[in-house]
Amino acid sequence: MIARLDYGKINATAIKEFAALKKQTVAIDKKLRALVELRVSQINGCVYCLDLHARDARALGEEQQRLDCIAAWHEYPFFDDREKAALAWAEAVTNISQTYAPDEAYERVRQYFNDEELVDLTLIITFMNAWNRLAISFRQLPDRP
Repeated sequence: MIARLDYGKINATAIKEFAALKKQTVAIDKKLRALVELRVSQINGCVYCLDLHARDARALGEEQQRLDCIAAWHEYPFFDDREKAALAWAEAVTNISQTYAPDEAYERVRQYFNDEELVDLTLIITFMNAWNRLAISFRQLPDRP
């Protein structure tokens, strides 16, 4: 895969302003945010974001085993109910053209997140989907360590 365009340089202002929106979603703790961003990036197949958010999660103290098993979080007993509700919501919103954000997922996430948290969680999912689409469209690759 060959990188196409450096969208961050071509429209640096828009990318900087879009990235700054992250500062407006503070109701979700950083560790959960990293898990959600990682799961959304898995669903979308964004190699750049997978690398970035796995590193972010590890830097925040996330266990490697949980990161390794996040794709099968439904079956893995070491995610708590709040995390599972967030991951289910992330999948429903990411796959919205198939799921239409079903009532079941909404009702589940509402059990664990207040209004502000749910809006911020949904914004995080929405932003991550947008970042994935940019990175995938322009073939952005992670840097080698």
